[in-house]
Amino acid sequence: MKIIKIPGINGMGRTNGCEKAPESILNALDDVWSNEQGKIVDRRLAEIYEIKVNNSNIEESLNEIEKKAWKILKDEKCLFLGGDHSISFPILKAFKEESEKDKFLIVFDAHADCMPRMPEPSHEEWLRALVEQGFSARNIILLGLRNVWQSELEFLREKNIRAYWMKNMEDKESICDAIMEMAQGKELYVSIDIDVLDPAFAPGTGFCEPGGMSSRELLYYAHRLAMLNNLKAIDIVEVNPSKDTSGRTSKIAAKILAEFL
Repeated sequence: MKIIKIPGINGMGRTNGCEKAPESILNALDDVWSNEQGKIVDRRLAEIYEIKVNNSNIEESLNEIEKKAWKILKDEKCLFLGGDHSISFPILKAFKEESEKDKFLIVFDAHADCMPRMPEPSHEEWLRALVEQGFSARNIILLGLRNVWQSELEFLREKNIRAYWMKNMEDKESICDAIMEMAQGKELYVSIDIDVLDPAFAPGTGFCEPGGMSSRELLYYAHRLAMLNNLKAIDIVEVNPSKDTSGRTSKIAAKILAEFL
């Protein structure tokens, strides 16, 4: 699996620091000697690339990410390291267009990211922009929601986007069975916003929301989804080393990364 660093941010100043995450996560990966499948992890053996971005020119950055991601997705399974969640918009545009196969998107996030869109979608409305540009709403599932604006709720209902609120996610086995069945026969993309985790496990992110998943719960989903042959790409976003004084958040992101290798 290729690892692609994308230090892109478009959070109107509120995600400054996330551009440091790819290197911070890879540095933390050096302390992960094997994943829980018993596979040796050594980043010196990994194919690691970077999509260069200009965070002072968002339009240019989004175009560059989309163009490069389209070429990368043609080759093999890959994992993208952000950056904030705005990077998912151009990657998923490329994912949608790289083949005519049906696409399926699973998003782990405390937030819906469906605010009214701006010309260059930020981390707050990238998902809405993606749907409005043609990604099938029926092929999207959100997991871990627990703080959503009214306008986002209205959009989710209008588009019939399936969402699992955190309070309804106790039976993770049944939920995982259901989402894997829905994704069957389609090319799968998994987007992991680290704030899906409770701040007790991942404090180094911009918008901490109490009452989230535990590390072990998220790893359960990672282990099962990693086994799917139709899994095409993963992204891990919103790790902010500037707010991660203990390094704990980069460490859990690195562990998640390792489970997909």
